[in-house]
Amino acid sequence: MTFTPLDAAHRQSLLLAGGRIIDPVNGVDMAGDLLVADGRIHAVGTQLAAPAGAARIDLGGKWIVPGLIDMHVHLREPGEEYKETVASGTKAAAAGGFTAVAAMPNTKPVNDNQSVTALILAKAAAGYARVYPVGAISQGSRGENLAEYGEMRRAGVVALSDDGRPVTDSQLMRRALEYAGNHNLLVIAHSEELALSRHGAMNEGFLATRLGLIGIPRVAEEIAVYRDLALAEYTGRPIHIAHVSTSESVSLIRRAKAKGCRVTAETAPHYFSLTEDAIGLYDSRAKMNPPLRAVADLTAIKEGLRDGTLDAIATDHAPHSELEKDVEFDLAANGIIGLETALSLSLALVREGVIAPGRLVELLSANPARILGVAGGSLAVGSAADVTVIDPDREFVYGLDQVVSKSKNSPFLDRRLTGKAVLTVVDGRITYRDGI
Repeated sequence: MTFTPLDAAHRQSLLLAGGRIIDPVNGVDMAGDLLVADGRIHAVGTQLAAPAGAARIDLGGKWIVPGLIDMHVHLREPGEEYKETVASGTKAAAAGGFTAVAAMPNTKPVNDNQSVTALILAKAAAGYARVYPVGAISQGSRGENLAEYGEMRRAGVVALSDDGRPVTDSQLMRRALEYAGNHNLLVIAHSEELALSRHGAMNEGFLATRLGLIGIPRVAEEIAVYRDLALAEYTGRPIHIAHVSTSESVSLIRRAKAKGCRVTAETAPHYFSLTEDAIGLYDSRAKMNPPLRAVADLTAIKEGLRDGTLDAIATDHAPHSELEKDVEFDLAANGIIGLETALSLSLALVREGVIAPGRLVELLSANPARILGVAGGSLAVGSAADVTVIDPDREFVYGLDQVVSKSKNSPFLDRRLTGKAVLTVVDGRITYRDGI
């Protein structure tokens, strides 16, 4: 594996030859070549000639897709650099095929002002992928007073969220939707009813009872999803529901879309790859919020991805050190890393016949770009050369020695996975290359 940060990588002319080009935005799914020049997509076609000085990379049928975009990550900088930094997090992103990530605001201090936003963007200039900061809905994410949306928008945030904490005050959430819309910012909702989930450690049910752990009922998510959808419908503003984990949440979102509500939603790979059984005997690597659910929920998540109810796959990449994870299960921090495994886990949906390759690209690239209102998501000629090359058949064991992230808290450690990014190109610069 070879990594090159953006501030050291040079734009170069590249001829990606003999791949399967998948670009659902432009209706393209063909065998062919893609030419990158001057940081832009220069041509898409067959048997393209490489201009003088261009590097030719023969792909042998590997997939050429628009750069993957993860709209939900935690980079931990500033404040918890021992868990992750902008540099290490974007390096893990590049290894996973992501050319861009949206960084949640629960840093220390919280990203609720232009100074923190500016710091994150300055750090990103020397990273390995684009970083789109997400600002806080409320000051300090305390849910008491709205943050300064105009200030943060001018500084560079692309959306708003108090992720990690729900906005419990419905009036504040209503005002957030209204004022965010005035600044052309999307509200990303962490939908959780704390009165029901507080002190919980895993999904409420038989397994929680057997393990002696306090459970988090499904309705803790579903009640909050219903409220957030109702507020979006009432205000006429768009809303995005983060990390959907239950079957009824999927149903609520499906019905809201049918009514014309301006809602989009995401789920994470762990919710369609694992159930609560992954906890085993108190494996804290499988602890997250919302928690892993039951088989029926996993099945509903897959159906939501298939039928368009769920618009995006996002990792909710949440790095923690052993200090937070190697403790009693009910005391362990919530969250897992996911940037390096998301593509492999999502490709499993293609192999199972749940979704087609084009739909996978929509979920991991085109739709996140559209939802966030950022560049990318297509291979249109003239667009910025953010490109991911995927070997869908590449098998590897995700061992500790393979982890690029600064933290190692993954329930997929030592699992044999299939499908991997082998080339990540950001703005015409190769930031990651593996085996080609």
